[in-house]
Amino acid sequence: MSVTTINRPEAPTGPPKLTRDELRRAEQETLATPRMNYSLLAKMMFKPVDLMYGKQGSFTKFAMLEIIARVPYQAWERMGYWAVQRHAGRSALAKRVFERIVEARADQDNEQWHLLIMQDLIQRHGIKQSWLLHKVAPWLIAFFYYHVSWMMFLVKPEWSYRLNAEFEDHAEHTYMTFVAENPDLEFIPDPGTYADEYGRFRSVADLLRQVGHDERTHKNDSLEAMREPRVRA
Repeated sequence: MSVTTINRPEAPTGPPKLTRDELRRAEQETLATPRMNYSLLAKMMFKPVDLMYGKQGSFTKFAMLEIIARVPYQAWERMGYWAVQRHAGRSALAKRVFERIVEARADQDNEQWHLLIMQDLIQRHGIKQSWLLHKVAPWLIAFFYYHVSWMMFLVKPEWSYRLNAEFEDHAEHTYMTFVAENPDLEFIPDPGTYADEYGRFRSVADLLRQVGHDERTHKNDSLEAMREPRVRA
């Protein structure tokens, strides 16, 4: 009796880790590239964040952004499991959907490392956080973004991918601009708290450049997903 073996999709390697020179080039590329033409919905999300945390970048603002950044990947993962059940009788399609689930999980994990890194930097710099601005507000915005993401994905996946690409583009530019405007970060060593899991860098400036480049990778992945054949949940 033959046994059919279903190979589990390999976990994505995640965004590439860049050398010091590559990170500096990545920063210059971002600063030289215009921001995307953000939709009204994206602007409605960015505005309250800027009002509450400041238009300029900061470790606390980055932590806030990373809490929100995980949300669409969580929504896509959930919708993906529904799609797998729906297309269980079509092996090739179900396999492709499951591969997308694995990719969404990997992207979500990458954003989680960003959040842990930001929280570590906040603690090391002795920055105080308020319960309202750094616990309640992020939860409310993430709650809204989650439901918007999965509803858009349910109606038309391209809308959800586009919104995520806009969010990641905003994050990419915010990180790289912050590094450019704070040259002292070049002389602060990377604490390496999560070096084994995320990598070790020469300075906090390079660490933030890597995070910014990760966001660019996520943006490009979402733009690429918009061009893929549509799979209904």
